[in-house]
Amino acid sequence: MNKLTDLRNDKYFKKIFLITTLAFFLFFILAVTRHYLLQSNAYDLGLFDQWIWLTSKNLPSYSTMTGLHMFADHGAWTLYIISVIYKLIPDINILFLSQSLSLCFTTIPLWLLCKKNNLSSKVGFLVGTFWLLQPVVFNINLFDFHPEVWAMPCIAFYYYFEKNKNFSISILLTVLILGTRDGLVLLIFGFGLEQILKKKFGRALILLLISILWFLFLNNLMYPILNGDKGSVMALARYSNYGNSFTEILFTLFLNPLYVLKNIKLIDSIFYLFILFAPAFVFWKNISFITLISAFPLVFSNILSESSSQRTLIHQYSLPIVLVIVVSVINGLAKNKDIFIYSRKKFLWLIICWAALAKPLFFAGPYLSRLDSIIPAREAFKEIPKNANVITTSYLVPHLSQRSFIKYPKIENDIKSDLKEFNILLLNPLDPGWDSSNKLQKEYIKTAKENNWECLKWDNGLELCEK
Repeated sequence: MNKLTDLRNDKYFKKIFLITTLAFFLFFILAVTRHYLLQSNAYDLGLFDQWIWLTSKNLPSYSTMTGLHMFADHGAWTLYIISVIYKLIPDINILFLSQSLSLCFTTIPLWLLCKKNNLSSKVGFLVGTFWLLQPVVFNINLFDFHPEVWAMPCIAFYYYFEKNKNFSISILLTVLILGTRDGLVLLIFGFGLEQILKKKFGRALILLLISILWFLFLNNLMYPILNGDKGSVMALARYSNYGNSFTEILFTLFLNPLYVLKNIKLIDSIFYLFILFAPAFVFWKNISFITLISAFPLVFSNILSESSSQRTLIHQYSLPIVLVIVVSVINGLAKNKDIFIYSRKKFLWLIICWAALAKPLFFAGPYLSRLDSIIPAREAFKEIPKNANVITTSYLVPHLSQRSFIKYPKIENDIKSDLKEFNILLLNPLDPGWDSSNKLQKEYIKTAKENNWECLKWDNGLELCEK
């Protein structure tokens, strides 16, 4: 009770709580607005929405877009928890709400960690602001939905309880972290490396075993059972330069480092590291490099990947790394309190980084590109039965994804097979969306009409055809 009273009376805690709450409402409104503006996509919002909806209806949790089982996509068993909420409120906005809550209220465990390190309330306020001003935090909130955002408060609490010498709770939190994405085994492995540097070998062994065993459980048991190994194959594709299996990749990394170095996109990687650490430059004297080692496996995997999306601040892959950077600042400040000096210049630098690397101006530019499509799309949605099998363009999928069968027209798709399986076609050749084309969508519509489908067309090019 005394601690709660202290928090209520702490002006800087009140300030960070107020800013966090305001940030949450802003984040949530912006995410919902982007979706309303038809800027969300099949991958990944529509995909997760369909999976969760199917699970909530006790239907097989296989997406008709990927053919993958929900659990065997990235081992995210926490999606089953949100499916329970979907049973009561089957609303895609639940995903936006949970995402914005997780991202913004990570400030609270970060604040508690500051206090546990005997840092001032003012420093706790600055650290919370530092997290909220991370460009990747803002960007990820707008990039559809990804369950690993749920791990952010868990990661921060992991450090808090680890500092609090309550390692058993920290271990339980690693289970939750792993339940949001399989790739976070690298973070838990990093936690183990950090404990080795701290000479806490028992803790290190537990963390290393948890990460390795979970990895083996998913890739050697669950993925093959549920997906015929499709899940792991998709992940492997990004590292195919180094081998055709996880074993081959590991052998290449350890036994042929020169080959690895030759395959790294050096300029791309240097720029990635620059933008990743840029906001933290003002704290460079305060960073704990022992804490930072936790993020090394994730950073290394992003650099090695053939997918450039892993080396941006737009996609989800850098989010846990940035959180570790923030925690490393906290732990560094705890050891070097005397050299931390707050200044307006430091705060200005954070604002500059946010303005340069976050994407708020998208709402005055790219996100307005489909304004003329909103009303036609809404009218079309009303004409589509809830039990219809739908094939539609990628940016319309998340508005129709709560059904057993939905797909978007990929270039490699077979048109005749698709039109046999689906009875509603909603396409716009003038705006074909991601991974499609004007030519392909025209061919879909032409084939549907040749098979006597009834079609309705809007002025913006949107066309609804029903079998």
